[in-house]
Amino acid sequence: MNTDITASTKPEYPVVDRNPAFTKVVGNFSALDYMRLSTISAISVTVGYLSGIKPGIRGPSMVTGGLIGVMGGFMYAYQNSAGRLMGFFPNDAEVARYKYKL
Repeated sequence: MNTDITASTKPEYPVVDRNPAFTKVVGNFSALDYMRLSTISAISVTVGYLSGIKPGIRGPSMVTGGLIGVMGGFMYAYQNSAGRLMGFFPNDAEVARYKYKL
């Protein structure tokens, strides 16, 4: 069984780094990635707070919702950043930034 994703899907955009390291992916977060991370986190905190009103556990519910939102937002931002580096998402800014390293 072949589990290599590149065998079934070829990048549509220029590849900056075929297998980027964690630090490179996080360092490549754009302002939009940070905005999405914070928006998802803020919505999750609000939903956690509102869902804890009736049983009277607003604080723990809000913290749990916030943690879930931060983790989900980070994973979404990481996926977008890695996808741009690997050429699966539009990556004009990354190609311009790393053009000398290609």
